[in-house]
Amino acid sequence: MATFQLELVSPEKLLLSRAVEMAVLPAAEGEMGVLPGHAPVIVTLGGGVIRVTEGGQVTERLFVAGGFAEVTPERCTVLAVEATPVAQLSRAAAEQRLRDAEAAYAAAAGDTPEKRDAAMARLLSARAMVQAAEAA
Repeated sequence: MATFQLELVSPEKLLLSRAVEMAVLPAAEGEMGVLPGHAPVIVTLGGGVIRVTEGGQVTERLFVAGGFAEVTPERCTVLAVEATPVAQLSRAAAEQRLRDAEAAYAAAAGDTPEKRDAAMARLLSARAMVQAAEAA
């Protein structure tokens, strides 16, 4: 089967760089599948799980807390704010992050729309992290 180069970079390190058959990304507008030959696009990522398919099976599941992805016909480069293999997620840590994000969102009620939007993005990312940790 045809492949494309997938690179996943976080501020700490390069997490993944190899040829894959498909990747499903948590785009801000909803899940987005990437296959070889995909039309060029740049998308914003929300909090969620990137699923990597090789040999017809999902071989990697990585949680990202947001970021961007640039897709070309030959390559997909993900620049993640934070990225962690799903198997390494801690449910307790995810639940604590959710509580902190809920408190931050409540505190942002009187702030500017931009600050409320940022607090909501953090809250949605934390919810996605809890779901990913529970599924691990």
